[in-house]
Amino acid sequence: MKWFRRIVAALVLLLAIAAALAFILPLDGYLPQIEKQASAALGQPVKISGIRLVLLPLPHVTLSDIAVGTGGDIKVGKLRVTPDLLSLLEPTAVIHSIELNGLTLTQRGIEGVAALAGQGASAPAQPPPFRIEHIRLVNARIEFGKTRFGPFGVSIRFDGKREPQEATMATRDGKLKATLRFGKSQYLIDVSAKSWTLPIGAPLLFDTLTVKGTATGDGADFPEVSAKLYGGTVNGKASVDWSKGMQLEGKFDINQMELQQIAAMLSPGAGISGKLDARPVFSASAASASQLADALQLGTQFDVQQGVLHGVDIKQAASSLIKKPKAGGETRFDVLSGHLAMAHGSYQFTQLKISSGELAVDGGEVSISPEKKLS
Repeated sequence: MKWFRRIVAALVLLLAIAAALAFILPLDGYLPQIEKQASAALGQPVKISGIRLVLLPLPHVTLSDIAVGTGGDIKVGKLRVTPDLLSLLEPTAVIHSIELNGLTLTQRGIEGVAALAGQGASAPAQPPPFRIEHIRLVNARIEFGKTRFGPFGVSIRFDGKREPQEATMATRDGKLKATLRFGKSQYLIDVSAKSWTLPIGAPLLFDTLTVKGTATGDGADFPEVSAKLYGGTVNGKASVDWSKGMQLEGKFDINQMELQQIAAMLSPGAGISGKLDARPVFSASAASASQLADALQLGTQFDVQQGVLHGVDIKQAASSLIKKPKAGGETRFDVLSGHLAMAHGSYQFTQLKISSGELAVDGGEVSISPEKKLS
């Protein structure tokens, strides 16, 4: 928990000073000093376009158009600080709320916050001269490469000892919600979603999703992961460790999931439908979170029942020993089974077996390249 307090303290102390000055002195002349001290505290250049005192409905100070870093990796549209005015004369000032509206984090911004957290964790504990009651994020967004997540909101409440009690997050459309409850040595995590599309990787649409687990400063463990999607169910567990780089591993049980839409996501040329049963085991090891998707490795046996292979008629092809078989058609099958190995964005299907009435095919192979080309 120390690293969390260090990061908050670096910015909030300066904002508390600005809030105190705002009620007795002109504001604009203090922007260069606030920028300089904030830059020194965060180890990154900080630019602030404006500062304003608002008296109603509650007295507060607003900083506008804040940029942290040289590439705009962290931006805040407005940052509002609402202090307890009487407490500003006391040894410990009370900040009723801090609201960041329009926060935008890029991949480099997230990595910068993580690096700052690591530095703060080893810093000596010194109680700051203020106490925060509530932090809110409104209309926050994350831009992770080509991935966009948000807008979403976050609410963090603190107890009288400056410790965070509970943090909640919800997307603006209400489809994804998460709760983080803080303990002495770990956090309890509870995530739920309805009609939510995965923002990273294949755009899987979850009818429902539930994730429960715990996290510490070094990693997180999710022993309960369950979902309903594409007419089927997924149950399993996963864990991630970020003490040295990023390590991910887990396993799932997939039952009776309809394949047609999922296959189209993997490759536009892969035409297959049917109910999938599989038991995938996966892992990944990378230097940063942004590299996990490329490092992901997965292996599983699978069975597809009562399906259709679109674009190929295996019976017609088997009977055309002399003539060239016609393109198109379809093959209805009772069972299609095999083994899938996925690594570095490519998919390799081996040990393929298909049973279609009197016809049986054994030993086929199919590959899908990272460019989604089918062979």
